Amino acid sequence: MTYQLLPEWVTQEAVILAWPHQQTDWAPWLQDTRCVYLDIITHISQSSGAVVLLVVDEDIADVQQRLHGFTGVLIVPAQFNDTWVRDYGFLTVEHDGQVQPIEFEFNGWAEKYAADLDTQVNRRYLAPLLTQPLISYPEFVEGGALEIDGNGHLLSTAQCLLHPQRNPQLTEQDYHAMFSRTLGAQQSTILQHGHLENDDTDGHIDTLARFTLHQGIVYQGANNRPTDPHFAGLEAMAKELQQAFPAHTLFSLPLPHIMDGVEDVDNIGAGTERLPASYANFLIFNDLILAPIYGVAEDEEALSVLTQAYPHHQIIPVNCATLIRQYGSLHCITMQVPQGVIKPEWIAQALEQVTVVTA
Repeated sequence: MTYQLLPEWVTQEAVILAWPHQQTDWAPWLQDTRCVYLDIITHISQSSGAVVLLVVDEDIADVQQRLHGFTGVLIVPAQFNDTWVRDYGFLTVEHDGQVQPIEFEFNGWAEKYAADLDTQVNRRYLAPLLTQPLISYPEFVEGGALEIDGNGHLLSTAQCLLHPQRNPQLTEQDYHAMFSRTLGAQQSTILQHGHLENDDTDGHIDTLARFTLHQGIVYQGANNRPTDPHFAGLEAMAKELQQAFPAHTLFSLPLPHIMDGVEDVDNIGAGTERLPASYANFLIFNDLILAPIYGVAEDEEALSVLTQAYPHHQIIPVNCATLIRQYGSLHCITMQVPQGVIKPEWIAQALEQVTVVTA
């Protein structure tokens, strides 16, 4: 039986988040970061969705206080290294209406960062909440490296997949076969171009190109900055997309230019390091699109492009200027959960009141 990875626009019942704690890299901006998370939680819960919130034990009481009066939150006590749950959280595949959670191995983005706790999250904390047993695959693949449409056409990037610290034994052709076997990909396109400076994921597709529901692709372009160092690579990526998807409408997002001071943590925009800010890093959750903005001039155009690309969705801007300081954005910190994946009693409890999962 072949299961197929579900596109992000199928009906969702929840979003997984990992609450930033003092031992994460968010420590210098902890309160600002938590405000961004609260903004996202508010939008999901107000849309009658549930949030599965991973929280370390010492923060549970504080989180409960912050969420006083909320509904739609399931607090899961857990230990984790990083909050980028997009890359270690389970994925969902489907066959004939039956949903199935799966996971790949995770090694901290090609052994750049510690991941000993992240690798346990699915099996130790989330699997007991699921309607089906979790299936694990041995390959190192991050969720942010995968994008798929409703026809089973999968998008990814060569720079990420072929990094020698991920799966050095796999060639590009091997990946095509592996994506067919594990994700039911009918076809895979692996882009050779496109990367944002200081993106330590090695070019995750969710920072570069995303499918729309009706034969469209939203991509991170640079038409507004023809002299920017990213221009040539992103233009080459756009040509790849045109060649691979000749019947698709392409929507180009503007490129922001955001600098951050490595030492001056309180003065974003005035420093020496280019941050990999992408407007393609949005989350689709049912009829909502939570869209990252950064408090810069390009925000308005980016929201306009998303409105054109997703005319039947409500586009909700979320200021992610703090998130980008750790080189990721909104999609990176979230993982959507399609309907029927989590045991219904847990969803029902969460929608009634903020609930803490107990062993």
